[in-house]
Amino acid sequence: MRKTFISENPSVLWFIALLGLFTLAVAIGSEATGTGLISTSMVKTLGKTLCLCLIAIAMDVVWGYCGILSLGHFAFFGIGGYAIGMWLMYARTEGIVLSSLEGQVIPPTPQEVQDAIGNQIFGVVGSSDFPWLWAFSDSLFLQLLMVVIVPGLLALVFGWLAFRSRVTGVYLSILTQAMTLALSLWLFQNDSGLRGNNGLSGLQNIPGYEDTSQATISLVFFMGSALALALGYILFAWVVSGKMGSVVQGIRDNEARVRFLGYRVERYKLFIFTLTAVIAGIAGALYYPQAGIINPAEIAPIASIYLAVWVAIGGRGRLYGAVIGAAFVSLLSSWFTGGGAPAINLGFYTILWTDWWLVLLGVSFVCVTLFFPKGIGGLFDYLVRKPS
Repeated sequence: MRKTFISENPSVLWFIALLGLFTLAVAIGSEATGTGLISTSMVKTLGKTLCLCLIAIAMDVVWGYCGILSLGHFAFFGIGGYAIGMWLMYARTEGIVLSSLEGQVIPPTPQEVQDAIGNQIFGVVGSSDFPWLWAFSDSLFLQLLMVVIVPGLLALVFGWLAFRSRVTGVYLSILTQAMTLALSLWLFQNDSGLRGNNGLSGLQNIPGYEDTSQATISLVFFMGSALALALGYILFAWVVSGKMGSVVQGIRDNEARVRFLGYRVERYKLFIFTLTAVIAGIAGALYYPQAGIINPAEIAPIASIYLAVWVAIGGRGRLYGAVIGAAFVSLLSSWFTGGGAPAINLGFYTILWTDWWLVLLGVSFVCVTLFFPKGIGGLFDYLVRKPS
């Protein structure tokens, strides 16, 4: 009897059911519904966490299943954020400019309006001219296309050059990190066209919904993030199952043998690398309107290293492990760095977790690597499937 997709991937139904219940609980408890059990800031935190879970799944597929340790996937995440952020800044600034010019005796020309918008956006870097990067910033549809196209095209070109040269292992990881560093350094420049170190801000203000409360907007983005995570989980569960999944995991375990069997290894790797980059861009496009700001520091190589740590702690090679790792570390980070964790007074020294959180994260990563190589997801497997 032929197995169905669900029978081969029972975790999909469990995951969708738990995610649905969690989404419903947050929606009922949010300030937008009037109960106020969950604050708007917490709803935003949870929404951002779901986006991080989505990129963690993408990272798990490219690393845990295909064996490509990419230290540049957060760059694709940031590109998605910049793409949607450009439209948000342009549309919001356009509304402010038109409102300030309303009622003038001599109506402003389109060029004067454009110059005023440019001055508002780029005045912080001493310019008022729109760079070529902003050619489609006035169109939401085109910028949404850029969320998918730009990360996908960058991954496609980079992956094609790297995989056709058969760069693997640590050398490929270094190349992906170098790509991320180059992009980050370019974005830090004021003449990059993306406001340099200032980045894009005010992204939480959605054009056309100025009268809508942040509680409602946050809940909508939270539910959108939950839907994206659910669809992403189903998509990747399908990708890593069946014949394709077997080939992809074979590449991870023994690339030379898979190539000897006649499979076009480079094509499989390029497909996985590009697909995960596109999903990372979508996750970033949902994340940064909830964060409210994006700057080049978000794309620094350290962010991609953190991403690998999340997947390792959760358990690579398990989609739900990536979700567990990202959610666990993200929420714990918010608690420690947000002042939720109480300081510990040792008498001779006071431990402030805002200063020691990264040390704790590093120690946790080392401990997981040494003692629990399968991560938190591996412990879950052990509890559910006790060895005979």
